[in-house]
Amino acid sequence: MFWKLTSLSASSPVETILDKENFTLEELLDEEEIIQECKALNSRLINFLRDKAQVEQLLRYIVEESPDDADSKRAYKFPFISCEIFTCEIAVILKTLVEDDELMDLLFSFLEPNRSHSALLAGYFSKVVICLMVRKTAALMNYVKGHQNVFRQLVDLIGITSIMEVLVRLVGADDHVYPNFLDVMQWLADSNLLEMIVDKLKPSSPAEVQANAAETLCAISRNAPSALATQLSSSSFVARIFGHALEDSHSKSGLVHSLSVCTSLLDPRKSSASSSSMFNSYRGQPIFEAPPVPVTQETIDAMLPKLGELLMLLSVASDSTVLPTTYGELRPPLGKHRLKIVEFIAVLLRTGSEAAEKELISSGTTKRTLDLFFEYPYNNALHHQVESIILSCLENKSYLLVNYILRECNLIGKFLASDRDTNLSSDSQHTVAATGKKPPRVGYIGHITRISNKIGLLSNSNGQIKAYLQETSDWNEWQGSVLQERNTVENVNRWGCGRPTTVQDRTRDSDDDDRDYDVAALANNLSQAFRYKMYGNDDNEEDHHNALDRDDDDVYFDDESAEVVISSLRLGDDQACLQIRIGSHSKTTDSAARPLTQQVPIQ
Repeated sequence: MFWKLTSLSASSPVETILDKENFTLEELLDEEEIIQECKALNSRLINFLRDKAQVEQLLRYIVEESPDDADSKRAYKFPFISCEIFTCEIAVILKTLVEDDELMDLLFSFLEPNRSHSALLAGYFSKVVICLMVRKTAALMNYVKGHQNVFRQLVDLIGITSIMEVLVRLVGADDHVYPNFLDVMQWLADSNLLEMIVDKLKPSSPAEVQANAAETLCAISRNAPSALATQLSSSSFVARIFGHALEDSHSKSGLVHSLSVCTSLLDPRKSSASSSSMFNSYRGQPIFEAPPVPVTQETIDAMLPKLGELLMLLSVASDSTVLPTTYGELRPPLGKHRLKIVEFIAVLLRTGSEAAEKELISSGTTKRTLDLFFEYPYNNALHHQVESIILSCLENKSYLLVNYILRECNLIGKFLASDRDTNLSSDSQHTVAATGKKPPRVGYIGHITRISNKIGLLSNSNGQIKAYLQETSDWNEWQGSVLQERNTVENVNRWGCGRPTTVQDRTRDSDDDDRDYDVAALANNLSQAFRYKMYGNDDNEEDHHNALDRDDDDVYFDDESAEVVISSLRLGDDQACLQIRIGSHSKTTDSAARPLTQQVPIQ
């Protein structure tokens, strides 16, 4: 039977407005259902909005600031609705826009330097331009090619994150947009766009400008191979980036963001993992990420002459900053810029460049990072990067690098000395324990344990490491007692909390770990919980006493619809099996319904 619903058959408020002889665009924009009607492709509405006069007025709401005495509709609602109409991606409306130079000039007039650029309108402008990149790529790129000042204006406003997003799309971070991607990238490389962006890394630029410029350059490096990425990784541009980083030693922000670009050039995947999630998709379309391209020796060689200056910045002797913490004081704190230098060194070592390894040894940079490991015992981010440096040295096939980290840096000796006294030393150089309190335990013991275990594994395949360990009697004694006992204690597969306890050790895969539960403990907890009505079972008191009288090997959990019987728990050597019997009953019948037995294997 079909019911007649008057409310469903009534015309929409938008249709009511369109039926008037005289109506305005503002009346439509004030109507709540206009976006829904646009997405439904209302022909009467679209034919009205596609007119040049209406498109022009929609653009003015987006690019022009509202007067000071304007109401909230003019200041907030109309710009928002106008932006949403464009991003509905209606072909005839976008066609009206891109095929008229006057309308395109009006859209990009938002970038003019003599205008105010609020974050609100910048976001609307960004959404409309990105929509045109996706749906009207050729027309938009032809306009940009004919108006070279657009590049300069975009870069000048790169400190606004929404404008930076337009640049990121423009330089190819979403290269599936361009049907002729290679030609567009070559055209961008022939322009001076890259020079303008790199210049924004200079120390005189505000921090937000440097950060957004670095993010744009990292986006270019992630899209290698391309003409623009190849140009960025050239020695001239790498030298220019390092020049901005080291131009002013007091500009920590410039150093951090410039090194972020250099790190991205060495390892684009690292930059991709740490980038903002706002660039991961647009309207459900994932950003294209090309496979990583091996870093060229030219790029590495351009970085090596600057390692000496970076090493000087790792020194904390002239820094008098004091940072109070819960465990004492840092004199001085490590700082984000020094941590970024250590991260850069770790990524540089992972490239496997022999020239980089020799330079890191000769400059003493690797040894200095190892010293920082112990000088800042509670900086886990630092410990993680130094661990990467140590493992890169030990896993390397170079005799020189392995010998350097083991003998000249005395890695094993420092580890053993620190492990013997795990409390914060009172004579620590830069980390001072709080007075009147017991010195806390240092925070790098876990990293020492993990690195030591890795050294033991590498000694099985590396004769150089094995020979050195055999010469070190303290290591053999410490490994056989302290390290072995610590590994036993920290072996999570032997813990009884939330895992099945068995008499033998089993090797579990990572997928199996997620399915391991202590079923015996869970069954016992359920038994106790339902027995004492912890879950609010409203059975009568007689049922409660009957439940207490049941045998623990066959415990029934009664409710109004079903009963679950855990009849037995068998844990064998090869497989444990839990038998669960499920039977249904009604409120008026006895609970002795015929059970259904099911065996659930415990992985």
